[in-house]
Amino acid sequence: MKHISIIIPNEAVLASIVDPRTIFTGANDFLEALGKPAQFKVQLVGLAKDVKVHGGMFSVHADLLLDEVDKTDLIIIPAISGDLVTAVELNREFLPWIVKQYQRGAEVASLCIGAFLLASTGLLNGKECSSHWKTAPEFREMFPEVTLVDGRIVTEQQGLYSSGGATSYWSLLLHLVEKHAGREIAIMASKIYALEIDRKSQSPFVMFNGQKKHEDDPIKKAQEFIENNVTEKISVEDLSSRYAIGRRHFERRFKKATNNTPVEYIQRVKIEAAKKHFETTGKNVSEVMYDVGYSDAKAFRSVFKKITGLSPIDYRNRYNKEAAVA
Repeated sequence: MKHISIIIPNEAVLASIVDPRTIFTGANDFLEALGKPAQFKVQLVGLAKDVKVHGGMFSVHADLLLDEVDKTDLIIIPAISGDLVTAVELNREFLPWIVKQYQRGAEVASLCIGAFLLASTGLLNGKECSSHWKTAPEFREMFPEVTLVDGRIVTEQQGLYSSGGATSYWSLLLHLVEKHAGREIAIMASKIYALEIDRKSQSPFVMFNGQKKHEDDPIKKAQEFIENNVTEKISVEDLSSRYAIGRRHFERRFKKATNNTPVEYIQRVKIEAAKKHFETTGKNVSEVMYDVGYSDAKAFRSVFKKITGLSPIDYRNRYNKEAAVA
């Protein structure tokens, strides 16, 4: 039987404590209904017996205190909330324990921005990680030695797991159920809890907001120019010339400041504008394409799908109420 320790961080998101407990105890119920033995012993582990979350609105009762867990097989790190630097500091006591358990063979899985706690252990240095797209700039600033993977729902490396934003952690939980209890139980869980199984990308949900927490003023002005001229065809040469910076130097500075190349940034800004058109207007693909400065339909569709994971028509049908009803 696998021993699962769901830690209860200070400033935790309550659902991300309850949901993993629900799916693993549910998997036990499914197994027993099939005449098979339960696979998971699930316990909530805290720094205190009762941990207040959501600004004191709720209290979570720990089954065990941290120092009462000698050995475990899988550690679940729920999402945290509020100021993330403060939240990490409030949970420092968990970090050496997580490292110790990992070194003794435990797997560790972070849910959503629980990745900030996992990264704070140092175990992810030199490795890839998934997290919520919204906190990506802050994550990269705090953990430059970790490679944050944009768009991916689940990342797994050497017994360390991380998941994308918000409820996409269900995909990681299903993955762990499948790994330890089998495909049949994972499929059953996906059906009982009405979850999409094998979802790979959070790209359709990403809202691009260019990274501007940097001190390179010419690059910041270039970003603003791109965003204010979304209908225009803008080249890297135009931008480097406008701000009197050699092209190669401009590209290096832009990438360093924004984590995107100039071309990627231009594409993301235009596709974000296109998404808004599809969500709120009745325009067809060609009309939206021209509105955001594209004249080549094939190129527009290719870039749109690369960034969102969906074709323009599929995106419009998913997010435009009138299109969905038609």
